[in-house]
Amino acid sequence: MNMSLGRGARERLVVIGGDAAGMSAASQARRMRPSAELEIVAFERGRFSSYSACGIPYWVGGDVPDRDRLIARTPEEHRARGIDLRMRTEVLEIDVPGQRVRARDLETGAESWTSYDKLVIATGARPVRPELPGVDAPGVHGVQTLDDGQALLDTLAGTEGRRAVVVGAGYIGVEMAEALINRGYRVTVVNRGAEPMSTLDADMGRLVHRAMTGLGITMVDDAEVTAFRTGDDGRVSAVATADAEYPADVVVLGIGVRPQTSLARAAGLPLGDRQGLLTDLAMRVRGHENVFAGGDCVEVLDLVSGQQRHIALGTHANKHGQVIGTNAGGGYATFPGVVGTAVSKVCGLEIARTGLREKDARRAGLQYVTATVESTSRAGYYPGAGTMTVKMLAERRTGRLLGVQIVGGEGAAKRVDVAAVALTAGMTVERMTSLDLGYAPPFSPVWDPVLVAARKAVKAVAAAL
Repeated sequence: MNMSLGRGARERLVVIGGDAAGMSAASQARRMRPSAELEIVAFERGRFSSYSACGIPYWVGGDVPDRDRLIARTPEEHRARGIDLRMRTEVLEIDVPGQRVRARDLETGAESWTSYDKLVIATGARPVRPELPGVDAPGVHGVQTLDDGQALLDTLAGTEGRRAVVVGAGYIGVEMAEALINRGYRVTVVNRGAEPMSTLDADMGRLVHRAMTGLGITMVDDAEVTAFRTGDDGRVSAVATADAEYPADVVVLGIGVRPQTSLARAAGLPLGDRQGLLTDLAMRVRGHENVFAGGDCVEVLDLVSGQQRHIALGTHANKHGQVIGTNAGGGYATFPGVVGTAVSKVCGLEIARTGLREKDARRAGLQYVTATVESTSRAGYYPGAGTMTVKMLAERRTGRLLGVQIVGGEGAAKRVDVAAVALTAGMTVERMTSLDLGYAPPFSPVWDPVLVAARKAVKAVAAAL
């Protein structure tokens, strides 16, 4: 086993993870300090770096024809910028007292220790794989990385049958269901919840359910998977629940993800209730001055509820990386928290949410009122006006905005950005009604749908006094 401990006068920054948070941190640190002052070594166990995991369903579905379009920066490009990016190399151990990591080259099996002055942990998240019979059978796929996406496409190319089962109906589940429909598969979605999209309240998720069935997707709700059946060839052949079996030539797991923090746990680093790393505002791991963490492996502060949450989104990961790289490079930056904004699209339906759902508000001990309105994306008389439903939560008595959910046609999803800004600013729904938003018939009714919902929420707050 080789030892790599000599550093001379230069500092060494070691990064674990070669995607959004890790390579954003490495790139920003390099901009802050030249190679003569700071050596940067990054380890990535996969075959790709700096890619858009959010784009994988659109690649699988054929909307994005070329995998390389999802790659923002190749390993060669990172190396040309003075970052020693070592692909197909997995970090096996973090020695915090000794300030070093042990890594294995997955091609040769060789292991070595690399010392660090500062460490960035950006190990991401892993798809949830339930411990059920047959879950590891060929044909059962999680979809989190480009390697996962390529493996799924290879399976689709080598499978004669056209039956697909998606387990789970969150963002990944519904997006993969549409991708498989686009590939010509007959798709069944098995969902343990009452409605798809548990990131929405059930009444809003029902609108997504309607759209998915309208596309020909078979929805099986309130169903718990008990096993993955296999055929004589060992490949997956069906998904079983307590009440039925659903034939499958391919299965995609869309149950969600969990922080990939086994390395951090073994190293004794602090984890939260959802097993994500805990950091301060500078993205330093709590209690460890020279260890940073960001991306899908951390928990973040919810600015609305004041609680810690695990939210796996590329937008957050890139911001974490910028903050980490600035601080590791000798500057100063902070990441104050999130309001939980996310958008998606399925079957022509745009889906958006920010802030708290009803169950989030109850969990936080908040009393609230709700207001739901139906409106249009443009002036009603203008051609192409689509409908949308907006649901708003406001704190009882104070009227503080707590959350917004929007489901509708084209032009619906990005309206959530107005609500995200209002949440970040701590605005009341009454204050929102005076927002000076842009108006012209091709873009909005005179009263934007978000403001219509705010007006109705003001009345609900007043009625609750």
